[in-house]
Amino acid sequence: MAWIRRAGEDEAGDELRAALDAIVGRRGKLSNILAVHSLHPKAMTAHMDLYMAIMFESSSLTREEREMIAVVVSAIDQCPYGILHHGKALNHYWKDEARLARFIEEPRSVDVSPRMRAVLDYATLLTERPSGIEELDIARLRDVGLSDEEILSVNLVVSYFNFSNRIALGLGVEFSEDELEGYKY
Repeated sequence: MAWIRRAGEDEAGDELRAALDAIVGRRGKLSNILAVHSLHPKAMTAHMDLYMAIMFESSSLTREEREMIAVVVSAIDQCPYGILHHGKALNHYWKDEARLARFIEEPRSVDVSPRMRAVLDYATLLTERPSGIEELDIARLRDVGLSDEEILSVNLVVSYFNFSNRIALGLGVEFSEDELEGYKY
């Protein structure tokens, strides 16, 4: 499951039990990316809160768009955990395995709106060369109609998945077919 141990049931104090109960209540089950935080329940709770705020709370970005960003970032990071989890979530909206496979392999091979193309280009640049971002890159997002609030949302989604992918890759967080099922989208 990971290269570090998880706190066992016998070690789960009130704080960890509360964190686990809250996560299962919000998402339907505990993912391995959150389970790896079991030795640090406050971080587990904070991570879940950040994820929910960025991916589920009100935004003019659709859930599908946010999942597209997650898949692109995870593919660039070569993070199987992120690709599979968020590919599954994206396909909840697309219902097209072939399109999803093309998108994972080469995001530009799938037709998207000019707005979404600009978002995905920004996500790619921010993931591959964060120090290369310039004000002109933000202007390109405005040129396709994104507001500053939307630009912030895009940046947060990209940044979150770079953070999360590094947890998965850096701690050897694995996935299973069973883990990919049963989440609330």
